[in-house]
Amino acid sequence: MNIKKIYSSMKYKYFEHTADIKFQAFGKTLEEAFENSALAMFNAMYGRNIKEKIKKNIKVSGTDLENLLYNFLEEFLFLMDSEGFFMSSCKVKIKEGKKYELEAEVKGDEAKNYPISLDVKAVTYNSMFVKKEKNNWICQVVIDV
Repeated sequence: MNIKKIYSSMKYKYFEHTADIKFQAFGKTLEEAFENSALAMFNAMYGRNIKEKIKKNIKVSGTDLENLLYNFLEEFLFLMDSEGFFMSSCKVKIKEGKKYELEAEVKGDEAKNYPISLDVKAVTYNSMFVKKEKNNWICQVVIDV
């Protein structure tokens, strides 16, 4: 099977894991791969559409791409726990300097409006990577459930 065709036809895929959830998210750009990582995490919790009633802006930074991805996904868990916010979509911009800086416009709704089927406790660094392969970006994440 053509690897380019796989990446262009799917946003993310899940892998077997003993106790947690492991996924890879894909994108033609680094930003798109990060956006699809957030979608994969939320789809694991609730596999249906979330209404876009609330808009938020978030900013995180990281020392490298893996640290940036970790901080990005952890920010969503913080928003869920502290504000009851459940993400539907996001648009990411990443800047590289001394540190990586990420800004995202995030849309979603109140978590209480959805029957969440899986509780994500944390994002882990276990098996995490962010890399460019041919003309596509891949992010791999394991989330603790």
